[in-house]
Order: sequence, then structure tokens, then C-alpha cells
Amino acid sequence: MKKIYRTFIYGAVAACLSLGSTSCTDYLDKEADSTISEEEAFKNFTNFQGFIEEIYNCIPDKEKNNYCTTFNWGDDEIMNTGLGDNHLTHQIDLGNFRSWSTNGQCWLYRSGSDPTATYHPNSDGDAKFKHSLWPHAWYCIRKANLGLANLNKLTEATQEERNIIEGQLYFFRAWWHEELMQFFGGLPYVDEVLSSTGSLTLPRLSFQECADRCGEDFRKAADLLPINWDNTTVGKNTLGKNDMRLNKIMALGYLGKVYLWAASPLMENGAQLGGYQTYNYNTDYAKKAAEALGELLTLVESGQTQYALAEFKYDDIYNHVKSASASTCYSDIFYTYQQGWKVPGTCEAIFRGPAEDFNGSNWNMTKLWGPKINNLVEHDNVIHQPTANYVNYYGMANGLPLDDPNSGFDPSQPFKDRDPRFYHDIVFDGFKYVNTTIDATNVDAPLQYCSLYTGGVMRNLSQASRTGYFTQKLVPHTANKYDLAYGYSGNLHTYLPYMRLADIYLMYAEAGAAISGASYKSSNYGKSAEDAVNTLRDRCGAGHVDASYIGDKQKFMDEVRRERAVELAFEGFRFNDLQRWLLLTEYPYNIKTSQEFTRLEDDSFFKDKNNDPKDARVAGWKEEVILKRVFGTKHYWFPLLDSDVYLYPEFAQNPGW
Repeated sequence: MKKIYRTFIYGAVAACLSLGSTSCTDYLDKEADSTISEEEAFKNFTNFQGFIEEIYNCIPDKEKNNYCTTFNWGDDEIMNTGLGDNHLTHQIDLGNFRSWSTNGQCWLYRSGSDPTATYHPNSDGDAKFKHSLWPHAWYCIRKANLGLANLNKLTEATQEERNIIEGQLYFFRAWWHEELMQFFGGLPYVDEVLSSTGSLTLPRLSFQECADRCGEDFRKAADLLPINWDNTTVGKNTLGKNDMRLNKIMALGYLGKVYLWAASPLMENGAQLGGYQTYNYNTDYAKKAAEALGELLTLVESGQTQYALAEFKYDDIYNHVKSASASTCYSDIFYTYQQGWKVPGTCEAIFRGPAEDFNGSNWNMTKLWGPKINNLVEHDNVIHQPTANYVNYYGMANGLPLDDPNSGFDPSQPFKDRDPRFYHDIVFDGFKYVNTTIDATNVDAPLQYCSLYTGGVMRNLSQASRTGYFTQKLVPHTANKYDLAYGYSGNLHTYLPYMRLADIYLMYAEAGAAISGASYKSSNYGKSAEDAVNTLRDRCGAGHVDASYIGDKQKFMDEVRRERAVELAFEGFRFNDLQRWLLLTEYPYNIKTSQEFTRLEDDSFFKDKNNDPKDARVAGWKEEVILKRVFGTKHYWFPLLDSDVYLYPEFAQNPGW
């Protein structure tokens, strides 16, 4: 009990509880000749910034937190049978939400977390495995509070330097709270350096109360931080290397996000079954969200920032070959290939953390997305695969959802005329999976083109696809043993941003939809909620939101949510979206399906270079339920660690756990 208590007090669960590593206070208590005195640590910008750098270092790398990590827990993804059963995605499917802290495959919690473990280069090469959310959040919140408490010691600094130091501390204090709140709900909002000798009585606040506190800190950060460090005197020392440093745009983005989450049905109405309150938002919080996001988008679209939507222009969409006329590339948001291990994100990523490079991606992330038959995709035998019901969110090129009677969707040619993002993200039947020529006598010859029809070679439940699809949005299909995109020379580097510009447009649209519908505009931005959605569709060449969805507030919200599902597919947002919309427990969001059909074309059709697999004809097009999640109200929040719940009476467990 005493050990756990001290852990919470010091805000360093990983440091004090798990490893006994050096805490911030221990660091400051060292002899002057071994490190630096407390007075010197905060005296000037360089030293104070060094103190803050450790907080940056603690940001988890969500998709590379283990050799075979999982981060998609909604209705978007399913694991292969048997080999993927122990992973968190499957455990969530079973309702085993406690496994977030015991599974070992999840960025939320890892035993052995160490806030001092530095990303590459490092001594053991495993730094990405030593950073997780729960332990690091408390550690970093304490560091932020220590920094704010010692601002008076920053005596040798310009006003610009003081503002940047203070802004980063406010941002981080809010951000770590906000990240925890998404999964655990309202928590104590720790905004002071807690004493190790006094009794701990901080109450758990409601989510909305926490959001108010986060909002205050994010607003302060937005007012203190520059838009771009490259344009500051401070940033000249690291010119060209400042794109991951906290700035005004990041603060505004999270200010809008925390208010939108506070406005959302779960936070407004409480956990409940039935989905009846899914359109019932708190409009006051939604207006606050829209104003923050509108402020951000005005800055972006007026050219005052370094951010823009990456271009969706391809000469070969299936192989993610960008057009010669494009200066940026949509695929580069998620991975870079043959770019010298460049961190993905391009001009669109707003908030990222440290990323392990030099082949770090290839020991886990890049080998988890394709068929394991004959080791076509080598190692680990774990496959992330999209569910058929989720793929159905990818509507038609004309902008209409598949189930709209006017969409033009033809079940006899189901891959034809789909949203362009479908062809970028989804591997479907007949898709040329291996670009390297495979001799017809080779045992792998049947694997060159995807046979994802019912009974096809690539429908093996444990070694290929359970659903009739693969995905290549985050990792290209050429990451296989023949094309060798994951070979060292390819410099294939994957990283998922925590926030990107497309998400800002989507959150703005959702806030507007919640307030009054498609026509809503914030006071500080010229575009409506409808315009925000159409901006993303214009980027990829999909049709605008149809007029039939504009006049009805609920129907427009449905289209906003569908757009969010498509644009942010497989990036780790879906679980939290279904959760906050009060849909996690509800049909059809609680099922996972496969796509069943008969192929009418023979192999020669797909091998003919003049044919496109999207034009292929099929018969018997139908879905089958392969998994149903049975959740109750308790599943709207993850359970807290029992050991932490025992800290003091006011730190109560989430209901039902």
C-alpha cells in the first residue's frame, strides 16, 4: 500500500512502482558535481528545456509498442484465428477489458515501462517497448507540475523563452490527462506538486469537469506557444528539426478535441444501452470545440502555418505511386519508403512523438498485415485484417454510402466505382499482391494475385483472411518476401500520428453537426460543417455529401461519422469514437463480418494487364457474421488497475468492474 501510494504521489508509476528508476526529485537531489543543482536546472532556457525533453521522450509509439502490437479495438479489425487470439484486439472482442494491463501487447500499459529509456539510438534497442500510457502519464504530469512550480527560477531567459517553456508545460499537463480520460473517464486533475507526506484525497472528477481543466491548460498553451519554432529566435538553434515540438496548432487541436469529447453522448448522458442518446450532444461544449477548431483551420487555410492536407494524387493507386505533379503524398502520412528512414507524417501530421527508426518498424509493424501462407509475409504469424462491415463504410465515388438506393452500388461488381480511398487502403479479390514475377512452377504462384473469394487460397482462417480483405493503408502490400519492401535497404518506416489535419476537419464537422447541422459555421471560420467534410472528399476525388443528407441533422451526422470511419480507418480512433457515441454496445457496431461471394472471372482476367481487378464480376454477394461482441454498460470505460484503486477511497473503480 505504501509503495503504491508513493507512486501516485510522485506521478511516476513506472519509475517508482515497477522499476524503482530515478524520479525527477531524485535527479534534482543529486550532488552538484554529479549532475546539476535544482537552481541551475531551471535557470536558463537550455537547462529548463532539457527538463521538458524527458516528457517528449515518454510519448508512446502506439503501433510499435511490441513486436506484435494491436491498437484497433473497434468494429474495424479482427485477428486471425488461433495465432491472434492472445492479442488485445481479440481480448476486447471477448469483453476482457482488464487485459489492457496484463496483455503485454498494448501501448496503454507495459510492465517494465521506463521514462528514462531513450529512443534510437539506445543501448538495448528496445526503447519503444518501454513507453506506455498509464505509467508515463502520472510521471509526466508530475514533471509538468514541477516545471510550473519552478518557473520563478527561470531568471536568465527572454520573454519568448519563458513563454515557450510555460506553454509546453501547460500543454503536457493537459495532454497526459486527456489521453487517460479517453479510456478511463474522469480522473483526478493533478495541477500541483503533491506532497509525499500529506494524505491523498483528490476526487475523481467527471469527464466534463476534467475537460474544463484540460481546456484551461490547452488555451494557455495555445496563447503562449508559437505556430512554428522555425520562426522563433529559440528555434533557430534547431532550425528544420522543430516539426515535433509543441506549438499553437497542436494546442488548439487538442483544445477542440477535449471539448468535443466532453460534448459527446457518453459524457453528456452517461453509459447506457440502446443507442437512443447517440445524437444527444452537449451543444455548449460543441460550440467551444468548433471555435477552437475554427481558429486552427483559419490559421491553416490563410497560409500562416506549416500544415496542409497531403495530396491524394497517384499514377498507380494500388502501389501508392504518387503522381509526378504531386509535391506531397497521402501515403507518407503513415509510412515512408526509400526516404532514408524519414519519420512519416509529411505536411499533415500535427502531433507525433519520438519514432524508432533504422529498421525498427520491420521487427513488428510491417509484417502484420498480409497472408502468412508459405511465409509470403514473414514472421510472427499475426494478421491485422479489416472486417467486411467496416470496409462497407467506404462508399461510392459519387459520395453516397453503399446502402443508399441511388448509390449505384452493384453487388455483381462490388469493387467498381468505389470511394478512391478504398483502392488506396483495401486489398480485395484479384489484387496483384506480389509485384515480382513468380514462375508458374513456384509453389507461391497462386499467391501472386489475391484469391479472396469464398473458398479461395487466401481465405485460410489462421494464415490469411477471415473476412475477404486485407489492408495496406499503413503498410504497403509490397512488404512481402518477394518484393521485400520491408528489407533494410527499403528504409520502410511506419508511424501513426496522434493527430493530423484531416481529423481537425472531421471534428469541426462533427461539432457543427451536433449544434445545428450541415450549415453550421463557427464565428471565426468561413466554412460550414458540410464544407469541412467536402474538403476531405475533394482531396481524394470523392463526391460531396449528397443533398439528401444535408437537411436532416441526424442523417448529416451519420455521414460525418461515416466520413470519419473512412478517412481515419485503422489509425486507432474507432474504439474511442464508438465509445463516446454510445454505439460500442449496439448493433451493427458490435458485430464483425466476412464477405462471401463466388468469383466469376478466371485467373487470366486478373493476369491480363489490360484489366483492372475492380471491374471483376462476382456472384452470391453476402455478408456473414463471424463474431459478435456482447458488451454491457461497464464496457464504456476500461477498468482502473485494482492496485491503484486501493490508494484511497476517493479514487474509485469504474462502475461494473
